[in-house]
Amino acid sequence: MFNVKEEVLSAENRIRNYIRETPLDCSIVLSQLTGAQVYLKHENMQYTNSFKVRGALNKLLSLTAEQRANGIVTASSGNHGAAVAYGLHQFNIPGIIFVPENASSAKVKNIRNYGAQLEFYATDCMQTEIYAREYANTHHKTYISPYNDLQVLGGQGTIAIELMKQLEKVDVIFVPVGGGGLISGIAGYVKAVSPTTKIIGCLPETSPALSASIAAGKIIEIETLPTLSDATAGNMELGSITFEISQKYVDDYVLVSEEEIKNAIIFSLKSQHCLIEGAAAVALAALLKTSSQWAGKNAVVILSGSNISFDTLKKIICE
Repeated sequence: MFNVKEEVLSAENRIRNYIRETPLDCSIVLSQLTGAQVYLKHENMQYTNSFKVRGALNKLLSLTAEQRANGIVTASSGNHGAAVAYGLHQFNIPGIIFVPENASSAKVKNIRNYGAQLEFYATDCMQTEIYAREYANTHHKTYISPYNDLQVLGGQGTIAIELMKQLEKVDVIFVPVGGGGLISGIAGYVKAVSPTTKIIGCLPETSPALSASIAAGKIIEIETLPTLSDATAGNMELGSITFEISQKYVDDYVLVSEEEIKNAIIFSLKSQHCLIEGAAAVALAALLKTSSQWAGKNAVVILSGSNISFDTLKKIICE
């Protein structure tokens, strides 16, 4: 088993000067509504408006000079791509970002903001990942997985270092889940320093690849449907290290409907005056769905990002 805590601590030393320590705010409205003391960890205020920059920068900074010079390849539904593009721009490294043809327009624009070479392939995130990895191998470049990489998940875990300093007692953390990089980094660190803290994986009902795999006892491919939580959509890579880590450290999984995701986005706008994307709304919706379990507890919701397209937001508001 990987020593996630050590990897997270190494990442902290590597990337601290390049990232923001994001705020942890107590939500009076959510606390009154749920009976818990609810805190929001604002990764939507991180560079590129997503937590993904933590893992991307940690991976890039861990590469040799030769690896950087040969160039980087990655695949992403959007946020990881923008994070890698940001890092390539910061460190003047050549690279290519592959995204699905149906990627969010807001996230494509975010990637383009950093001047990276952008290529479209397939309409399924898993197919895009497979193609990008093969491309990297063929062209002798370094592939950076959005989640199946120890340095990537170590970078994401630096959220937990901040969190455990910002709040003396953390009873439960709600984490959005796609391929599992975020929850693996957070859970692996938190369970090492606070074993009683519960880690809850939050997924859309239409695309619960990791929780379905955990239930099956192995990584499986499931049929997925479109979701507002595009950052967590699709299946996960066979052999992903995040499966074993999640299997060991994650306490439970909560699945939420598209209606619950919509309602969480609207709730955040109206009550918190805070813009969040679908994946962050999944974590908030999971708290609201299970709130009766957490009365009197300190509950933290990871607001993973705010990269939602204006058209999608307008549609949700109008509905």
